[in-house]
Parts: sequence; structure tokens; C-alpha cells
Amino acid sequence: MPTSRRIRKAVFPVAGFGTRFLPATKAQPKEMLPVVDKPLIQYAVEEAYAAGIRDMIFVTGRNKRAIEDHYDTAYELESQLEASGKNALLRIARSVAPEDMTCSYVRQPRMLGLGHAVLCAEHLVGDEPFAVLLADDLMVGPEGGEGVLSQMVRTYNNLGGSVLAVQEVPLDQVKRYGIVAGDPMGDGLTQVRAMVEKPSPENAPSRLGVAGRYVLTPGVFEEIRRQTKGAGGEIQLTDGIASLMKKESVYAYSYKGTRYDCGSKEGFLQATVELALAHPEVGGYFKDYLKGLAL
Repeated sequence: MPTSRRIRKAVFPVAGFGTRFLPATKAQPKEMLPVVDKPLIQYAVEEAYAAGIRDMIFVTGRNKRAIEDHYDTAYELESQLEASGKNALLRIARSVAPEDMTCSYVRQPRMLGLGHAVLCAEHLVGDEPFAVLLADDLMVGPEGGEGVLSQMVRTYNNLGGSVLAVQEVPLDQVKRYGIVAGDPMGDGLTQVRAMVEKPSPENAPSRLGVAGRYVLTPGVFEEIRRQTKGAGGEIQLTDGIASLMKKESVYAYSYKGTRYDCGSKEGFLQATVELALAHPEVGGYFKDYLKGLAL
């Protein structure tokens, strides 16, 4: 059923330790690791902003101060750039946080899982639908097309139920994802009937893995609150959504675009190379450089 409730808020769970990138993440958040010239978190926030969202909620932890600083006004930097007449760089610095965008921060005091992190934002989200974006997953829409979250918001507006971004994953990788199965609806949509967090290949209901983008109704908060610790001893968002399915329709959407798993070194390097090649400033030089390598 179509809905008139606009998606106004996005939640970014950014409290994790980023242990797969040690020692780089020993003193800086993994979400601040740069891909070419922007940190991972900025790609996710820009994707949410392009989808019409203006209220950004960050669920942070210890040693995540750099994220707050990134979205704060850097008076000294801006004054220096302005005094030096470096107006192009000044515009870049100011564009990080547009004037019509608000940022809120809440601490996740203990690492109890993605479901718990989302629950920490409940008092800021309130009783309205919202998006969840995992900055580890750098998502790029098709060339000249909508971003992934924009596609999902449009799908939510048409259907009126929670929407999960999914992609088909190799069978030997299903143990790394929340896996969904259900009734195909056409146009890349599936009404979800089953959802399992990180199943073994022999127990996976399908190969449709949930990527790091969600549009959720506020009913998910109560369902998360009911959950006991699941896979990995954590409170899983997947379990909360599976419980929500008993009361509301939940849809899986096979998005158009590319996902880079920047939680892994391999995915991070892939994103860096491909986005560098597409970068208007350095793309040409970088392409020539790669051609000259003796690989």
C-alpha cells in the first residue's frame, strides 16, 4: 500500500572497532578511512542526502570523535582558506555539511550488535519510518541513475512496507550475510517470507544476501527489543526484522548499482581503484599509470 510518510531520518551505526583494518583503525574510526578523497562515512551520508533525507543520526562509540569533527564547522580551516583566496577548497570544506542538514549523535555503550545499535537511535527516530546505512558498504548507483537509497525510498513510497537491499551472493559466502527468501514480485522485488542471519550453505533458504541499506518502519524497534542474543552472541537486526514480518510486509529489493565491501581490505582496494578511475580530477592520470604497470 503506498504511503505518504516521508523518510526524513537516516541512522548510521558507526560504533564498531574496525579490527579488520588494524593498525590503521587503532586511533581513527574505520568510517573515516578515505576512498580517494572522501571518507567512507561521507559517501553514505551523501547517498542519504541525495535520497531526500536531511536528519542524520550517528550511533557512535569511544574514539569516534573524528566523525563529529568531520561534520562540524572547521572555523580555523575555513578562515585560512578564505584569507588565502582558496575559494574552490573552501566550497569543498563547507559542502561536507550542507546548511539544511542536521547531525545528531548517540553513544552505543557496549558492542551488542547491529540490532542494539539501531535501538540506541529509537528516541531520535521516534514513531516514523527511517533508513539505516552501513558505511562499510560503499554503494554506487548506475551511471547517470539514482543512488541505491533513492531507489529504496521510492520503492518504500510505492509499497508502504520495510525494504531491504539485497544482492545474489555465491553459495560459499552466504555465511557472511543475512539471507532472505520469499515470493518474487517482479522488478527486482521479493516479498520476504524467511530471513536467517549468517546461515551455513546447506541451511541457506536462498542466495539473496542483505546488503548494508535498509528502509524500516518504526515497528522494528519493539521487535528488536524482544530479541535475545543471536548469531555471534549479538542482538541482530536481522532477527528483529524477521519478527516484524509476522506483523507487517517486508520486501527485498535487488538494487541497481555496485556495492563495495569496504569492511574488507579487498573491497576497500577495489573501491579505491574503481572510484579513482571515475574521479574527474585524477581519473585520466590514474588510468595511464595503471596501464604502465608491469602486472
